[in-house]
Amino acid sequence: MPHTSGKRYAVVSCHVERPLDDRVWERFASLQERRPGGFRIAALVRPADPAVGEDERLWLERARAAASHAALGHHTHWTAPDYARPTAPGAAERVRREAARLTELGLEATLFCGGGWYTDEDVAEACAALGYVDCTPRALRPPALGSGERWAQLAMPARLRLPSGAGLLTLPTTHSLGDLARALARRSLPRFVHVYFHDTDLLDLRRRALVYALLPALARVAVPADASELVASLRDASEEIAWNDVARL
Repeated sequence: MPHTSGKRYAVVSCHVERPLDDRVWERFASLQERRPGGFRIAALVRPADPAVGEDERLWLERARAAASHAALGHHTHWTAPDYARPTAPGAAERVRREAARLTELGLEATLFCGGGWYTDEDVAEACAALGYVDCTPRALRPPALGSGERWAQLAMPARLRLPSGAGLLTLPTTHSLGDLARALARRSLPRFVHVYFHDTDLLDLRRRALVYALLPALARVAVPADASELVASLRDASEEIAWNDVARL
């Protein structure tokens, strides 16, 4: 965190996995525009997959709209639009291929998050080479992961020192909506908070109401931070940690 202040900072991101679903998109676009709690909600967007018939032109229109409100991120689903984790080799190559297409389309993604919280050494190296800030590390093991499934554990922003010697800046994801609700009730929030949810959560009335209630509550105890601005302040100040110290199975 910035060394000039002992304040608690919070960022919020949404995994935008169904940007071509009109009902989902309308609710996410409205949320981004309304900025509950003053949060600029970063959109970690799954790229369109024309191979399965997704409309890249509409996707690009909506990705540009999301980027006009807050930081834009690249969210890879390794296997299919509805299956996040990889089932075959080549995870890092998919990241590079998708990133190249985003550049061709004129988009500047600054953040990254692996679908299903998947990462490995090659993916991390690809993210570093692309200049991404990685949000894939989690403060605690994601409950849906089985034993032996790769992920990375980190609770505070840091620069990861990769085996190649490259540095990868991270803004780890720390809280789901449920985690945030419990932490607020217990008054047990850490100094850095990165809350995430999925765009599809906004279809559920209860979960949508939770987003609109929890973010203003979070803003009362933490400084709402824009992900891009926070990254800029951390580039030279982050602790450096070896990749092998955060990689998990």
